[in-house]
Amino acid sequence: MTKRILHILSILSVFFCSVCNASEIKNEEGTVFRAIVENGDTILVAGLPNLYVFPPLKFKNEKQEKFYWRTVRDVKRTLPWAKLIGSMLRDLHAQMEGMSDKEKKAFMKQKEDEIYKQYEPMLKKLTLRQGKMLITLVDRECDMTGYEIVKELRGGFRAFFWQGFAKILGADLKTGFDETKEENQIVNRIILLVESGQL
Repeated sequence: MTKRILHILSILSVFFCSVCNASEIKNEEGTVFRAIVENGDTILVAGLPNLYVFPPLKFKNEKQEKFYWRTVRDVKRTLPWAKLIGSMLRDLHAQMEGMSDKEKKAFMKQKEDEIYKQYEPMLKKLTLRQGKMLITLVDRECDMTGYEIVKELRGGFRAFFWQGFAKILGADLKTGFDETKEENQIVNRIILLVESGQL
């Protein structure tokens, strides 16, 4: 086993060293490839995606296994939304740079209406569990809780209102992504596997 791992590592080290010397080559159809030419031989150079290896999960009972697969489903459903929210938040911060408080308020009012019209019908289809997962993943993606985001962009009263509304539904906008919690370690594992295409 150890010899096999060392062999794989030596192949990978040669690969990564060769990537530095790779150049672009066109074939007859005009497609561009990265390759190196060594002793008259052309060797294709391709990047490999990350591969994550975790110890196999051992479920204590069927209920625990069902919880895991529900979590996989919820992460797959909400992760794209969390990434979209993170991207939109970065764009909003960039666009508001240099604006006065009055301009920011008007800009955010307009943006809130646009975002609500565009995404509200799709977000309504999320279950309560998926909504809670989205709140957690938003904190993981943005390093800010949903409450902090609303407070920063729309003010304290608006954040208080939406927090109250979330509490009525059984959610909490102040929920953060605590990596020390066992449940969030499983979520983080699922995210890595989903993003790498392994799950």
